[in-house]
Amino acid sequence: MGQRAGSADLPLHGGLVPKWLADRMTRLGSVICQAIVMEYGRDELLARLAHPFWFQSFGAVMGMDWHSSGITTSMIGALKRGLTPLAGELGIHVCGGRGKHSRQTPVELLRVGEKVGLDGVALGQASRLVAKVDSAAVQDGFDLYLHSFIVTDDGKWVVVQQGMNGDSRVARRYHWHSEGLTSFVDAPHAAIEGAGQGNIVNLTDRRAEASRGRQLDLLASLGPDGIARELGKMNPKAEVEEPTQMALPYLVMPAHHDVRPKDVITRRLHGALAAAADRGPKDFAELLMVPGVGARTVEALAMVAEVVHGAPCRFSDPARFSFAHGGKDRHPFPVPIKVYDETIGILKSAVQKAKLGQSEALDAMKRLDDQSRLMEPYATGPSVESFIAQERWRSHGYGGRSVFGQEPPPEEVASAMNGEGR
Repeated sequence: MGQRAGSADLPLHGGLVPKWLADRMTRLGSVICQAIVMEYGRDELLARLAHPFWFQSFGAVMGMDWHSSGITTSMIGALKRGLTPLAGELGIHVCGGRGKHSRQTPVELLRVGEKVGLDGVALGQASRLVAKVDSAAVQDGFDLYLHSFIVTDDGKWVVVQQGMNGDSRVARRYHWHSEGLTSFVDAPHAAIEGAGQGNIVNLTDRRAEASRGRQLDLLASLGPDGIARELGKMNPKAEVEEPTQMALPYLVMPAHHDVRPKDVITRRLHGALAAAADRGPKDFAELLMVPGVGARTVEALAMVAEVVHGAPCRFSDPARFSFAHGGKDRHPFPVPIKVYDETIGILKSAVQKAKLGQSEALDAMKRLDDQSRLMEPYATGPSVESFIAQERWRSHGYGGRSVFGQEPPPEEVASAMNGEGR
């Protein structure tokens, strides 16, 4: 994967993740990571975490608000809780986090280094440099408030950190990847997420090499006080040539919370639904005989399978992955607890069996993902609006839940809408 992958807007959202969802995110996030490591190795998991589009889709498939900055904080927390007990087995260590936890990153890296034989001091220095570059060398109006450093036993790492612009109520997420990194100050980012907020002073751009050198020369010859005096002599109204920013592909996360047809590539949704209907009875016949486990769970598994197996180009519409397990704020629909728990149970069982050499269940999920892509060109299905409406109507039966509480039976909703039962 290239060093610079793209950018995206992330609207700021308040509120806490409820415990009932946070616990499930921890379990599902850890088992998805295990499946990726088993299928493709640790390096591939790091590459996924360094990819902003995949990261957003990963959060959406786990019931978080599909478009918001809250995915970053909640995902890092879930991965830290879920992967820390597995660090000895997977060789992956999640350090740092939000606020005070971010400041503990160098200390945590020292402990990891002592435990697995890495240079914890050097890792801590890398952590500080990354944070410094994104807070000082890239002056884009965003104040960092989250910093997470994910490192493997062989010393490879990814950093995910996020800044906030309170005035515009937008967050920017930065992704770093040690793969191919030769310099901390010369175009080091794997990706920068966020909307353009006017002119950005980006001293990590390769074209800024001369500027960095000249700044060091000025500092050596004039000193800080001398530089301040020279700045005071400058005419603040003088016209300055504006630097040209590097053009990057970027994903715009809209401000609207509801999922709209334009947010979803419908043919991909139809492909997943058709594959679930086609492969489900063949590959999950025994599973579907269990009372309460049905086609809806296989539909969720199809989207989880894509998170495990999909190529980077598959994650340009993160909203689609919210159709697996809904969203905590009831968008696109309440979290279907029964389906969510079945997804965790099936994937956990598949991973455990694969550890014992029985890979049939994981292989079935791979076939499910393959079938989704094969059926996309000609599969048909419900519109985005009708799919959401159907999910909301069935929500109570799936144990639907959101931050607003349990979802009532559909007849109660209909009765209320008709003005009855008052």
